[in-house]
Amino acid sequence: MTATDTLRDTLRATLRTLVGEAHVLTEGDLTAYEQDWRKRERGHALAVVRPGTTEEVAAVVKACAAAGVSLVPQGGNTGMVVGSIPDASGTQVLLSLQRLNRIRTIDAANLTVTVEAGCVLQTLQEACEKEGFLFPLSLAAEGSCTIGGNLATNAGGTQVVRYGNTRELCLGLEVVTAQGEIWSGLTGLRKDNTGYDLRHLFIGSEGTLGVITAATLRMYPMPASQLTAFAAVPSLDAAVELLGLAHKHLNAGLTGFEVMGDFALGLVRKHFPQQNVPFGGLSPYCVVLENSDHESESHAREQFERLLEAALEQGCVLDAVVAENIAQARALWHIRESIPLAQAQEGLNIKHDISIAVSRIPAFVAETDTLLEQHFPGARLVNYGHLGDGNLHYNVQAPDNADAEAFLRDQEGPINALVYEVVDRYNGSISAEHGIGSLKREKLAHHKSPVALGAMRAIKGALDPHNLLNPGRVLSVD
Repeated sequence: MTATDTLRDTLRATLRTLVGEAHVLTEGDLTAYEQDWRKRERGHALAVVRPGTTEEVAAVVKACAAAGVSLVPQGGNTGMVVGSIPDASGTQVLLSLQRLNRIRTIDAANLTVTVEAGCVLQTLQEACEKEGFLFPLSLAAEGSCTIGGNLATNAGGTQVVRYGNTRELCLGLEVVTAQGEIWSGLTGLRKDNTGYDLRHLFIGSEGTLGVITAATLRMYPMPASQLTAFAAVPSLDAAVELLGLAHKHLNAGLTGFEVMGDFALGLVRKHFPQQNVPFGGLSPYCVVLENSDHESESHAREQFERLLEAALEQGCVLDAVVAENIAQARALWHIRESIPLAQAQEGLNIKHDISIAVSRIPAFVAETDTLLEQHFPGARLVNYGHLGDGNLHYNVQAPDNADAEAFLRDQEGPINALVYEVVDRYNGSISAEHGIGSLKREKLAHHKSPVALGAMRAIKGALDPHNLLNPGRVLSVD
């Protein structure tokens, strides 16, 4: 046995003492922790450690820091950019936060909820609803993603147009630093101008600056009514025009506005034929939009009717259907949420999570579609996403009957380069809500200004000088 082996065995023994034998996993099937959600990569952990309290997290971080061993924080492991699994070296500790899953307090008067990082998003939504409140973050993975991961990646979802990203929903954090110290900032204050706002450093940092263990989050009064409409539009320009009308007619009631290309919807029809997708082939795009009203259902329906009448008169909507009940609304939203699953059924694909100013999206799509068709004939474009906040999932599927694995291997680099070059020309972002992880780390160096990258490295060096927290993610650190 080498000295390195002895040190690793000693660390494992220390970790078992800190969190209990049952919560340090080194053998058996660890796929759930070591393989990323998209199954692109599989790592190997020195140990999977599952602390149950913030104090245990701090003790684990201190022990790893003393041993010079890096940690990879992980929530629900639903990330899209290979940012929360260990590398293949077998030298990293996988720090699972799933046991920190308690809802600590709900403060009705302050409209806040304090929750631990391992709490599943859907569990939080249901707990708030039980008390008569809305926690508006909504994602396709809400049944398995966790609050800590949502914060670490600044997750977006389908209601950003009204409530903002996870960052806008957070009033305070509890964080374990790279040195194993605990910073508690869970005050729930909406105003606190006492220097740098540290929470904003940790939100979106993907576990590279500190380990989020708890958060105080905003709640909202539950709307009296939530209505959903599904509309066929003749073009992306028309979809943007409809969005403007929706802002005018619904104001703050507009809580969701999603666009879906006909090919994306066609994949849902093909792989999930039991779903009743409206307006098949009628238009190149469809939109699903949601109106949340605090007065009554009848008032919400009147608003929707006036909006759709105006849209039909202006020609930016060809046809539309408004859900008559909750079941129909869920069915319409389920169509949108099924697109990623239908893509997976169709085969491997090249994903782009990009953001462009809403006004420029039609021109961006027209230009990029043309370039892709010229340089990659037969490639199929799966275009859908959160038009209300300018975020598209602009994905590229292999040509029909082509070898999808070979297409991904040979064409992912050139296609990414083409798409991201156009994104840069439109002053957009190569990552709207999925983060950087390791998958986009090298690309970030080409699409972020040297000044910004220098500032980011300075922050990383100050907070994690030994590069022990999720190394190799977001930034390349020399």
